[in-house]
Amino acid sequence: MKIVLIGSTGHTNYVVNGLKDNYEDQIVGIAPGSEGESVDSLYQKLAKDYDLKKYNDYQKMLDELKPDVAAVACHFGDHAKAAVEVLNRNIDLFVEKPIATTLSELAEVKSAYEKSESKLASMFGIRYKPWFLTAYKYIKEGAIGEVRLMNAQKSYRLGQRAEFYKKRETYGGTIPWVGSHAIDWMQWLSGKDFKSVYASHSTKANRNHGELEVSALCHFNFEDEVSGSVNIDYLRPQNATSHDDDRIRIAGDKGVIEVLKEKVYLINDQIEGSRELPLVGNKEIFADFLDWVKGQGECMISAAESFRVSEAALQARESADQKKLIKF
Repeated sequence: MKIVLIGSTGHTNYVVNGLKDNYEDQIVGIAPGSEGESVDSLYQKLAKDYDLKKYNDYQKMLDELKPDVAAVACHFGDHAKAAVEVLNRNIDLFVEKPIATTLSELAEVKSAYEKSESKLASMFGIRYKPWFLTAYKYIKEGAIGEVRLMNAQKSYRLGQRAEFYKKRETYGGTIPWVGSHAIDWMQWLSGKDFKSVYASHSTKANRNHGELEVSALCHFNFEDEVSGSVNIDYLRPQNATSHDDDRIRIAGDKGVIEVLKEKVYLINDQIEGSRELPLVGNKEIFADFLDWVKGQGECMISAAESFRVSEAALQARESADQKKLIKF
């Protein structure tokens, strides 16, 4: 299969890692997806392993190379525009999250998808980490019974971010960019749909990063009176041993499971004390997506989930902006 990259800002490593030891599928082109975005560094890296062409115009690249799959990972405010161009050409789309940074643009992408013959999945690659796959496995096997309450965390080091992070128009907001991962975990692990959200966020202490929110808190209500919260921040110290600190605690009517520091802990009615669970094997999101495109099973992230999580994140940002409860 022929694969092209639009942008080099997002998680293009998902594509590269998903193609390791895969000599059948090839990256054949790369182009920036945003004004001022440079793809030179990634192009030079990929040119060591792939015979690919660099373009300045991604629409021209799509028309000339006629790829089977396009991965969109440019500045976040341009995801939707590039996604629509891909879908209008019936090319399968692997798109960075959030799919769009406004609800109106998200609707445009969804409309283009529904009119196309394309497959689509968003880059919620943290699902594929062994610790989250392990939590999913045990929850689905009934280890904690019916999910009732969830508390998730996304914490990053801020560092010095690129200029486009400093404007809502190009960045989209910290809830959609950082928080969408944790929002995805909750709907995936619980199997419940969103009903309402109340959120808050703040730009204070963002170290001269303009409109970038450095902290946020979201409270979601799901079906069947299930509740879930997400705390999001860029307050992780620079000298921390890792860039991120991902956590989730899920309480059911028969037990509690926690993902903490890349480990999984379970306590329930059959276990005396808390037990660390053995981790399942690692998976690669892009390899999973390609298998789906080829008709070899279903992708673990569906188009419907990709759109729904993007909508939930944007509604949470809207709630924080307006300081009010928003119903879905």
